[in-house]
Amino acid sequence: MTARNTLGEYLRALAAPRPARGRARPRQEAVRPGIRELLGSLNLPAFVESRMFDVLAANGLATALSPSIRAGENRLRSVFLDPAERDRYPDVGKALGGMVASFRASVGTDTDDPRVAQLVGELSLASEEFRRLWARHDVKSLAGGAFAFHHPEVGELSLRREKLPIGESGGQLLVLYYPAPGSASAGALARLAAAVATGATAPSRERAR
Repeated sequence: MTARNTLGEYLRALAAPRPARGRARPRQEAVRPGIRELLGSLNLPAFVESRMFDVLAANGLATALSPSIRAGENRLRSVFLDPAERDRYPDVGKALGGMVASFRASVGTDTDDPRVAQLVGELSLASEEFRRLWARHDVKSLAGGAFAFHHPEVGELSLRREKLPIGESGGQLLVLYYPAPGSASAGALARLAAAVATGATAPSRERAR
């Protein structure tokens, strides 16, 4: 992509109809009841997201891991605009770059989709860092990758992620975070799961701030 194309793409995002210049609302996609039951049965942080990184459903452990992982949130918006979310990544620069590259991989060539343009326009106006990373045009899936994460209650976590397509869902993905068996992170995640099960931790955004 040339600098001219990059600027044109950015200007198209800003040229979205005025009502779309506010917060981009996640599309209300239906998640099958069976998938919701699966989320509840897993003892790992698990959630369903759209190709736009909208969280459509999540289990309690996923929300306890990060308050941004709850239905109605957009994970790309959260990592750029929520200071509490950024603080959970020891290497926030790597996390931000990875999220933008993964978002590009997810939406593919549909950058002119009105919902994509709306979200890109919102983040471009709000975050100089997003504008810089978006202009790099990096494309890379985060599926199967490892990442470091800091949790205010159980400490440092080293986790991997998998993104599994949900059949006949229009592109929805089941996202799982998991530690290496027997690792310190596995123990920390088990403590968090126990706290969620007993109600000792409240998966609320206000508490995390």
